[in-house]
Amino acid sequence: MLHSPRLLTAGLALLAACSDPVNRAAKERIFSPEAPPPVVSSAKESLDPQKLASDPKLAHRVVDMGSAEVTERLGPHRFSAEVSFTWTAGKDTVKLTETRLLESAAGGVAGDFHARIDNSRDQGLEVVRARGQVFARSKYGKYRLRLRDRGMAERTRNETAGALRELDGLFQGRLQLALEGPTSVEGRPAFRYTVRLADAAATVKPSRGETPPSVAYARGGLDEDSARRQRFLDQRQPRKLTGEVVVDAATAVVLRAHLDGTLVVPGDKNVAPAQLQITLDERIKDVGKPITVQAPEGHLPDADKPEGIADALDRFGIQRKAGTDAGVDTEADEDTSG
Repeated sequence: MLHSPRLLTAGLALLAACSDPVNRAAKERIFSPEAPPPVVSSAKESLDPQKLASDPKLAHRVVDMGSAEVTERLGPHRFSAEVSFTWTAGKDTVKLTETRLLESAAGGVAGDFHARIDNSRDQGLEVVRARGQVFARSKYGKYRLRLRDRGMAERTRNETAGALRELDGLFQGRLQLALEGPTSVEGRPAFRYTVRLADAAATVKPSRGETPPSVAYARGGLDEDSARRQRFLDQRQPRKLTGEVVVDAATAVVLRAHLDGTLVVPGDKNVAPAQLQITLDERIKDVGKPITVQAPEGHLPDADKPEGIADALDRFGIQRKAGTDAGVDTEADEDTSG
């Protein structure tokens, strides 16, 4: 029986491909089990909670730890933080207090959680992830299902539990720890560190080719508020940082922290000098205790186009199309004016 030359050629090519080590390695990569998220690998890393004073890199690794890794290390827990800001410029003083709460259920990086951020100006945000579904709302709005999350839930979780990390960055990474000794938090063995402001690092002049390009602004320049914020970021000078940090002995997770710091911005002939005082209190409790996060009752369905945009088009005489516009029918959000 004669075989088709085309089939014979194809068979030889397939045999050669299977014997090619490059192709074989590619198949192993394609069909191998999916690698776990990087945060899972990071959570398996052993960190010595007694060496934070002698190893600044390790100290910042612990202080800046993300909430997903914290959940992988601790399991279910409740996090709370209060951050107070007092901004003084000339004769004007502005105060703001922010409260952050995060309930993390079992499941590690993929587990359910409920995050809430509020401030003293009656603003807030809540995000719930339950059984893989994400719901979000403003402080006085209704929860809405977010089918196209695009990472919003994970960013909110990380931001909610990231007050200590943000403060470390605001003080230019100059948070320095000194070991005081063993202690405990809710019966968990831990180590207590005191906090001080480290000396400013020497400024290294960038070599040729490393200087970043200048920022391009609009023709009219920055507006007044943006210019004030940019000036603070560029010219802020840490003056004081004190407090304590308590680190879990088993996982090297920060269980409790209290910090009090001051930054200043020098003035010039047009702008008065300014000072920002920050106080942070945060703690983790109920480690390992069962936490259940449920989908919020009465939530609104997901919407491809928010009703507010359609209403604005109506006011300008642009009529809506008949029927459903590429999405589900939606109810109007609850009034968020008060």
